[in-house]
Amino acid sequence: RLEYEEAARLRDLLSSLNHVTQKQKISSDGIQDRDIIAMAKDEEDALVQIFFIRDGKMIGREHHYIQVSIDDEEPQILESFVKQFYAGTPFLPKEIWLQYNLPDEELISNWLSQKRRTKVKLIVPKKGSREKMIELAEKNAKLILNQDKEKLRREELRSIKAVTEIESLLGISGIKRIEAFDISSTGGAQSVGSMVVYEGGKPKKNDYRKFKIKGVVGPNDYASMEEVLTRRFEHGLREKEELKILEKAGSRKEGKFSNFPDLILMDGGRGQINICLKVLEKLGIDIAVAGLVKDDRHRTRGIYF
Repeated sequence: RLEYEEAARLRDLLSSLNHVTQKQKISSDGIQDRDIIAMAKDEEDALVQIFFIRDGKMIGREHHYIQVSIDDEEPQILESFVKQFYAGTPFLPKEIWLQYNLPDEELISNWLSQKRRTKVKLIVPKKGSREKMIELAEKNAKLILNQDKEKLRREELRSIKAVTEIESLLGISGIKRIEAFDISSTGGAQSVGSMVVYEGGKPKKNDYRKFKIKGVVGPNDYASMEEVLTRRFEHGLREKEELKILEKAGSRKEGKFSNFPDLILMDGGRGQINICLKVLEKLGIDIAVAGLVKDDRHRTRGIYF
């Protein structure tokens, strides 16, 4: 599917898995079940990598993100993770190999041993193939952390570029929030209005809303859209007033509808835009409005502004 970045990530992980499989040896003491845990950290995040060895074979791997501050030390981060992870896992191996000694190692070992009802050893390998397994887990943690950071950075740049392009096309600036509206219906029997929201070029799904059409009978997209937009912005105006009163009284509250967009996108051309402009004018609101004009395959072929 020409997904080169994903292919490269899977190639690197497959290489690591092959390395683990080739190097993994059952230890002389017969202990075949173990977890191998290492981490990587930057200024904001830590990523913990776990390899699961069962019956002497690596059967799986997981990674977990942890939010950290720049002052958090690696052993404390690792200890916090071990506490949280093994508090909720049903299976405990005989050995847990760790990248660092934990501050409360004896206490945690006793707790895990009680949970398993047999001794659980916490081991920090210092040489040989055991140390190489920890190094491999750490390498994987760094790889995933760096790749995810780079992916997020590229996505952010794409989002910013998309908003800048819209601003250029429309000849306006300062677009931070975009709200897009559409009407869907089943033969007019169950019409629903939808509102999706983008901030900084990224979907803000917590602000998405659905509106069940109450005052329109039959399939009438224009009338349904007028109802949806009127309800959305009347609600927003009421909320703005309520928030002003609360602020004067020394109270603060976040509003769900009081945050108005810098640009409204309508799923349609001139007709839908005119409906939106009619509602905004009636309510005394000044917001830029554009329409997404579709082709015969329902793909956007242009923007009407």
